[in-house]
Amino acid sequence: MQDKVTFEYAIIRFMPKVEREEFFNIGVIVFSKRKKFLALKYHIDEKKLAAFSCEITLDELTQYLNAWDAICKGAPHGGKIGTFDIADRFRWLAASKSTMILCSPTHAGLSTNPQEELERIFEEYVL
Repeated sequence: MQDKVTFEYAIIRFMPKVEREEFFNIGVIVFSKRKKFLALKYHIDEKKLAAFSCEITLDELTQYLNAWDAICKGAPHGGKIGTFDIADRFRWLAASKSTMILCSPTHAGLSTNPQEELERIFEEYVL
């Protein structure tokens, strides 16, 4: 148990019509302060996207998620938010929003390897 550190995660959801509250899971974001880890993984099911929305394309949604990935990595093209410290970047991404891409409430756990948790949670909740 000594090797385990806390991590937090949120499920990334696509909700094209916020007022209808219909969504499907498209990704996961995982954060561990002690491991200095912040990453996301996503997959957009094209059939679900077509069923939920004809107003946004796969390319547009992918661009938004790539921007989130840049923020996770602290990349220069992540904009001002990409310059925040790792915890603030996670909090900003996981914050409640009224947009078509939003996150579930955050959840916490213990792990020795946040990357493995990212993969496990992604397979369980997205694929």
